[in-house]
Amino acid sequence: MTWTRGLLAALAVCVLSLTGSAGCGTSGAQGQGNEGNRDRTTPVGELLEDTDEAGGVLREVDADDAPEVRVEVQPDSGDSWDVRLTVTGFRFSPPGAEAKAVGGRGVAHLYLDGRLIARLTGPEYHLPATLVPRGTHDVTVRLYADDGTVWAVDGEPVESSADITASEASPTMSARATGVRTEGQGSPHRARKAS
Repeated sequence: MTWTRGLLAALAVCVLSLTGSAGCGTSGAQGQGNEGNRDRTTPVGELLEDTDEAGGVLREVDADDAPEVRVEVQPDSGDSWDVRLTVTGFRFSPPGAEAKAVGGRGVAHLYLDGRLIARLTGPEYHLPATLVPRGTHDVTVRLYADDGTVWAVDGEPVESSADITASEASPTMSARATGVRTEGQGSPHRARKAS
């Protein structure tokens, strides 16, 4: 009879394990560890009803937790432009990143006069002269989370802009890096180069 009780006890443990009704100390600890991992990658911020000009839903974060971006555009030796971003509290997502919002991570979108030019996965971009016709143009860089939402503070996208002027002779900056003028409600997250 001893072997029958042992067999029945083993079967009962298997049934309980399969149905998830029983837990061991290690399984419980593992579950807690998974919850901890989930907390670190939980989407952050609050989705707003507002969108940016491109239709991206704004993801509101506290100013203390918000990323920042500054854009600098300089003419290069050809008739092209070098775009450089300086980011704070932000890192570019690695290739193949999961499409979810993780605090301080994502991509930058580069706009020329409101038209999307590139999705940036790093801090530098070469803007070909063929995309910049003669005249003065607005170059804007806006930060997005990996799920396509726009990082925002006080209902405004986290972005930076600079004006550039292209002529047939050579491109020039109409906005100099002598200072930064802040747009909208004093937020440092929407910066435009001062003229």
